[in-house]
Amino acid sequence: MIRVRVLSSLRARAISWAVVALLTGMVSAWLWMSSQAAWRAHLDRAYETGLFLYQSLGGDGPPPPGITITPMEEPTGTTRATMRVQDFPDLPSPALLTSMSIISRQESQMTGERLQLHVVSRNLRYPLARLPSTRGIPPAAQLGELVKLMASYCDDPILIARFEQGKWQKIEGPGIWGCSAAPTDMRLVALAVLVGGMIFVLARIADTSSRFRNFAETLASRGSFGGKLEFKETGPDELRDIARALNEYVSVEQDRLEKRALVLSGVSHDLGTPATRLRLRSALIEDEELRARLNADIDQMTGMIESVLTYTRSEMNAEEPRRISLTALLASIVADYEDTGKPVTLRETPVIELDRTRSVFGGGGMVSLSDEDPRRILVTARPVSLERAINNLIDNALKYGRRATVYLKADSMTASIIIEDEGGAMPDDALPRLIAPFVRGENASFVKGSGLGLTIVSTIALQHGGALEFESWAKGTRAILKIRRT
Repeated sequence: MIRVRVLSSLRARAISWAVVALLTGMVSAWLWMSSQAAWRAHLDRAYETGLFLYQSLGGDGPPPPGITITPMEEPTGTTRATMRVQDFPDLPSPALLTSMSIISRQESQMTGERLQLHVVSRNLRYPLARLPSTRGIPPAAQLGELVKLMASYCDDPILIARFEQGKWQKIEGPGIWGCSAAPTDMRLVALAVLVGGMIFVLARIADTSSRFRNFAETLASRGSFGGKLEFKETGPDELRDIARALNEYVSVEQDRLEKRALVLSGVSHDLGTPATRLRLRSALIEDEELRARLNADIDQMTGMIESVLTYTRSEMNAEEPRRISLTALLASIVADYEDTGKPVTLRETPVIELDRTRSVFGGGGMVSLSDEDPRRILVTARPVSLERAINNLIDNALKYGRRATVYLKADSMTASIIIEDEGGAMPDDALPRLIAPFVRGENASFVKGSGLGLTIVSTIALQHGGALEFESWAKGTRAILKIRRT
């Protein structure tokens, strides 16, 4: 079955997102502008109807299209002086009234007369304050503005009017100012289309960005706790190509490391027999000083081979990680040193600090848990590799600093194994160089070693998502092995 992948490259995706954004913007703009134009035409029609309606009320012509004018019967039992609009039986009740008067100031047959208007509605009173000032505006234009105001709301009002000496007339115009006459307002739809398009494009961008971010995090972790480093070939074509190339490269490098370790293992094994023969033959040497020097050279040679083999094995990252108690591991290691009478001390674990997430309900910061059980400091680690790294640091402290003090600090993200010696402070610029292979301190000539111990520790720390750091303190040097708590 053939699967066709569309928009698989980053360039194609970017073009498609730009097209979607452009089309979304165009559709939204068209909906908005067409809705605006429809409403403008609707209100202009209402205004023109108001102009013609004023003339019709004055007896100068028939009602405009869409308008019905009906004379109203005055309620019985009332006089013109006591008559109220609410007294008319054919008006809705209860109702809200919006009253307005238009006075003719032009010289005509209606000069000086006042047109009384009442907008009868069940739902609202119309805000007459929104109407323009009547100064300098003809009476017909004032009525046009009122009808325009009525048409701008979704309502079905009834307009009643009379000149000062005339009869009340009921004016109905559902096709002009009624709710059914109003055009469909597509502005909210336009906003919804625009927001929906933006959400779609931003979601796709975020998804692609997260794929690159996850790839970078996997690359930065360098395969910690995962055995062989392998990248998922997903996402855009460009990311797939990078992942495929890196997988091939890592596979080749892993094979080289395995072959290198195999060769070194064979060399170490093959050198065992000649080294044993050399020891036996050196025992026949009568000169004790010469015999001691020869044995020391043999020990140094075999020690260097074992160190190189250990370093190569640590780089291969073959041990499976598991959940362990870091405090129990430290206690076991220190106990082994104490049994042999070496000056190694385990200091009590300090109070654990946990990160508190900042939120609108709290200030954030650190939270101390005084009742936290130190044995609950759990980490996912390779115990054999981690034990080797701690042993190397303790051995270094004993070699160069006479004694070692071991303790543990932990928070919610990292655990720090700290080993302090008392060998005197070293220059700060000299400490980072000690991690490099075959680099030793200034007093290294007085002790045995190959210069790979700290390199192995640094490699193991990186495999556990941490790092090896050094700092000086009052009596000597402090080595800090940081690992990630996962």
